Amino acid sequence: MIAQASIEGLKQVIDIVEIIDSYIELKKSGSNFNACCPFHDEKTPSFIVNRTKGLYHCYGCGVGGDAIKFVMEYEKIDFVEAVEKIAGMFNFSLEYEGSQIVKKDDSKILESISLFYQRRLIETPYYRDYLLQRGVSEASIEKFALGFCGPSFETIRFAQENGFDFKELVALGIIGEDNARTYARFSERILFPIYSPNGKVVGFGGRTLKEGFAKYINSPQTRQFNKSKLLYGYHIAKESIYKTQQIIVTEGYLDVIMLHQAGFSTAVATLGTALTQDHLPLLNKGEPKIILSYDGDKAGINAAFKASILLSKAGKAGGVVIFNGGLDPADMVVQKKIDELENLFASPVPFIEFVFAQIGQKYNLSDPLQKEIALKESADFLHSLSPLLQEEYRGFVADILKIPLNLIVPKYKGSYKNSFVRDTSINISKNPYDKLESLIIKYILEDRNLLDIAIEYIDESVFCYRNKEFNALCRGDFEDSILIGIALDDSLLVCEDGFEKELLVLILKYYENRLKQIRLENHLGFEEKSFQIRKIKDNIVKLKKGQLVAI
Repeated sequence: MIAQASIEGLKQVIDIVEIIDSYIELKKSGSNFNACCPFHDEKTPSFIVNRTKGLYHCYGCGVGGDAIKFVMEYEKIDFVEAVEKIAGMFNFSLEYEGSQIVKKDDSKILESISLFYQRRLIETPYYRDYLLQRGVSEASIEKFALGFCGPSFETIRFAQENGFDFKELVALGIIGEDNARTYARFSERILFPIYSPNGKVVGFGGRTLKEGFAKYINSPQTRQFNKSKLLYGYHIAKESIYKTQQIIVTEGYLDVIMLHQAGFSTAVATLGTALTQDHLPLLNKGEPKIILSYDGDKAGINAAFKASILLSKAGKAGGVVIFNGGLDPADMVVQKKIDELENLFASPVPFIEFVFAQIGQKYNLSDPLQKEIALKESADFLHSLSPLLQEEYRGFVADILKIPLNLIVPKYKGSYKNSFVRDTSINISKNPYDKLESLIIKYILEDRNLLDIAIEYIDESVFCYRNKEFNALCRGDFEDSILIGIALDDSLLVCEDGFEKELLVLILKYYENRLKQIRLENHLGFEEKSFQIRKIKDNIVKLKKGQLVAI
């Protein structure tokens, strides 16, 4: 069992926004971050994350909790698995009760392996010279921590000398097993360490110089390494990305290294896979303009086409740069075509235009049947865009396909007005009494000592709307999702020393409602009713004078 103190220590170092943003796309909204809820279908964001409080809540379906609960719910794993996963993300060593064992941190193991491979590259001139001949500088070799994995026995011996668990190394993708044979997965390859966005080694890419083998391989999917969510070089590029609001996405590790070497410090690369929906949370950080920098071969154009559809539908700004003549960004840097690169990156082809142009080139437009197929594909893509963009690009499509404009018919989903993103600030309720009761709850959530004051004067009967929330407070269940929604509601403003004033108003409201009820209760005798009315009126007078009265 994980020690409770260790769990509390982990909570002190984790960033809930960074954790949730690695799963879904968050956008800044005032003091919070918001998104469409991943736990139910919705078009207008009602999912709120607060970094300061370390909590999330959906005002649509009611889910809420801390970072650990989010990972549990999203990945459908238990508490211990979620804690261990988050600890790995933040390089945090967990301690376990009843044992002196401290769970080894994956990133520390991978960092140790990476440093070993870096030393091996220094000691292996042939592979180091290859990098230098490709134009990679000594400074870049160090900056990107490039390494070399020699024969398998070297990695195995290093692991034994350092007491690494071989099962752990297999799970991390460093060691492979085949018919009782143990081997280094990246044997005889130049190593490109791959980092998480917060700078922890999570895997490797390996490049061989031998014929007859796959030129590049990556770490297999592990608990830390998900190639569909990572971008090579992002940990180095992210500050420039935030500063310049631009990100250059390339196809290769050497492209990234050489572009950085030439001063294009926002360059990153996908990990031997196409750009996917899973990359969007990372690409959205800082809301940069996205430039796809792909090779001009068939594979590169096809990848750019698919990525452009994805990014267009996601409403991303930017465009595509295709390198022709068999060149790639690394080649252009080596040939010192820096000015040409700057010009290309300054004027990419917008994603939507690139998609329509590629559709037009796919078909023989002199053949009416082919043209009709091209029109159908173009219309399908056009209809996936917003109403405004559909109107803007009708003429562009007509020009590409050389057809009359009236054949390009927009298709709007719902009303035009509803297609725009609305303000997503959340209010618990427009009912003033509901809001008052919610405010009382929020005061107690902000300062739990106030609960002792509250229970001297009130119980759940005071609440018409928030009695369940008050009961949760009394039980000490402060992480109940119904309380989290109130805790994150920015429309509920607490003031210093304001609790007793709001409590007084709440009790006054209770007695005023009670007075109305007593007058309507016919089952009470005259004397009993008169006594109750006088008592309630006396309490109301005291409350209006500013004196708290218990119910």
